[in-house]
Amino acid sequence: MKVAVVGVTGLVGTVMCKVLEERGFPITEFIPVASARSVGKKIKFKGEEHTVVSMEDAIAARPDIALFSAGGSTSKEWAPKFAEVDTVVIDNSSAWRMDPDKKLVVPEVNADVLTENDKIIANPNCSTIQMVVALAPLHKAYNIKRLVISTYQSFTGTGMQAVKQYNLEKKGFETKEDEMAYHHPIFENCLPHCDIFLDNDYTKEEMKLVHETRKILGDNTIGVTATAVRVPVDGGHSESVNIEFEKSYDISEARQLLGNAEGLVVKDDISTNQYPMPLFAKDKDEVFVGRIRRDESIENGLNLWIVADNLRKGAATNAVQIAEHLLGKGIIKQRAVSHA
Repeated sequence: MKVAVVGVTGLVGTVMCKVLEERGFPITEFIPVASARSVGKKIKFKGEEHTVVSMEDAIAARPDIALFSAGGSTSKEWAPKFAEVDTVVIDNSSAWRMDPDKKLVVPEVNADVLTENDKIIANPNCSTIQMVVALAPLHKAYNIKRLVISTYQSFTGTGMQAVKQYNLEKKGFETKEDEMAYHHPIFENCLPHCDIFLDNDYTKEEMKLVHETRKILGDNTIGVTATAVRVPVDGGHSESVNIEFEKSYDISEARQLLGNAEGLVVKDDISTNQYPMPLFAKDKDEVFVGRIRRDESIENGLNLWIVADNLRKGAATNAVQIAEHLLGKGIIKQRAVSHA
């Protein structure tokens, strides 16, 4: 099994390598790929040193799987070239998510949509992934009518430059303009500004929650509105999600559905102050849900607090889980045999 990690020196790429190691994904040849300025660098994977190679060299190696985390423009240019040599690309950028011909997948929710014909598979946005893991069983039972979402997103979701800005500010250093990932300080601050502003005055991140949620749950009738906030947290994203269902529901049954959902951990005991927090979600692959309570202001309303490590389940782990599903269903094996 040849596996390439594209964008291997970046924040998510580094975590992808870690997750592949931890989960024991079967790899006979590891191909680290990065931009031209990183080609020739040495990285360690499973205790062995590997040399970072170019896109062209990686394609020539004809990997079975390529995990992409190198940005949308890079993916648009190179993912099809990998697919042309029968490589299955699992892409972490926004490049393919809303392409009607590409699958947008969270394995616990909709892995069954994948087939042998899917050569480029989109990994959803980090904030969408953790939310739909919790929403899927509830939507199936009660039909979600409307969602009001507020996110509290770690600065790590912006990448290496944001981590650098935060660390400089934390140490009391003045950040220069070219060192800033944000328009304002992030240390001891909250920025109601994730990604760029669009013509409708929402940010791109907020609209990802709208469109991606509908696509993954397979229901374009769900009303969704979101406010995405960047916070000085290293460890994960948190979300306050207010749900209005079409059907009436029983709160104890809703709790049970959440408790039985794959990949979801209910942490909700207010008598002992137990609820999800990014501090405890860091470095974990599960999605955590708590503060489960009826919204008393509307009929059929429910409130949830959802937390996950954005670099793991929100990015790297979800991508590796997609690869695991393809392998488990024999799709990758069949591809490997076909071009061997």
